[in-house]
Amino acid sequence: MPPASPGAASLERMWAHYSEPSFIEVDGLRTAYRRKGVGERLVYLHGGGLTRLWLPFLEELAADHDVIAPEHPGFGDTGSPETLEDMHDYVLHYDALLDAFGLNDVHLVGHSLGGWIAAELAVFYPRRFRSLMLITPAGLRVADRIAPPGLDSFRLEPEEALAALLNGRSDRYTEFFEQEGFPGDVIQAFTESTTRAKLSWNPRYDRKLDHRLPRVATPTLVIGAEDDRLVTNAVARRYAELIPGARLAVVAGAEGEPSSHLVQLEQPGDVAALVAAHIAASTAPGARPSAEANS
Repeated sequence: MPPASPGAASLERMWAHYSEPSFIEVDGLRTAYRRKGVGERLVYLHGGGLTRLWLPFLEELAADHDVIAPEHPGFGDTGSPETLEDMHDYVLHYDALLDAFGLNDVHLVGHSLGGWIAAELAVFYPRRFRSLMLITPAGLRVADRIAPPGLDSFRLEPEEALAALLNGRSDRYTEFFEQEGFPGDVIQAFTESTTRAKLSWNPRYDRKLDHRLPRVATPTLVIGAEDDRLVTNAVARRYAELIPGARLAVVAGAEGEPSSHLVQLEQPGDVAALVAAHIAASTAPGARPSAEANS
């Protein structure tokens, strides 16, 4: 199905890093996305925020890749139908979105909540993706005996959540979080938090994912932070342990400060370079045959 054009009633938006979305119909849902670049096709699934933006990290990747960045149902400018109410519904939505774009051999990148969704997609459609990259992903339970549990983002005040995301350095990144101002930003944050609650209120993780991750048949890179205060470093390590052949790469912070959960915001060039190198390795001669070749 061809992409739908942006709505004529779209409001003028002037905030930093904003770019006008395009829209595509996915099982009747008008889904917002941004697309830029030429090269290997890459789908990026955002985390629980940083919507309605084209991030510098994505701009780096678009220099050599065809980057498609959709917004999850209930996030950004994508609506939230009542029929989409749990993680499996979102997995089916993204399977349909890939069909709508005609993509069957694509590189998949996900951050945080988007990393969780990406991992679930790779579990249920293990031969659909050419490579998989999870950036400080959520979705796994790490037992207290292995590491302290992460923070419960649903119990944090907005200022506390920002502090956890960026290890107390959020004042350096206000351009990514201040958009319409009050009350628009508060309403948008409440809407997206409500959607996150539908996906991960109880439990805050997928209790079956540990046992399902060995189904992933895609070359996988897990990108972790030095000090992920939101989901803990142990979650990234656990993904790398459970996915067959996965590799863990920890990105260092700038100027001796440990990197945070939003490592792709702090170190966009370094994270983009890791993603690009993994894609190149996955498409090199002798790498896993493409899904199209196997169909």
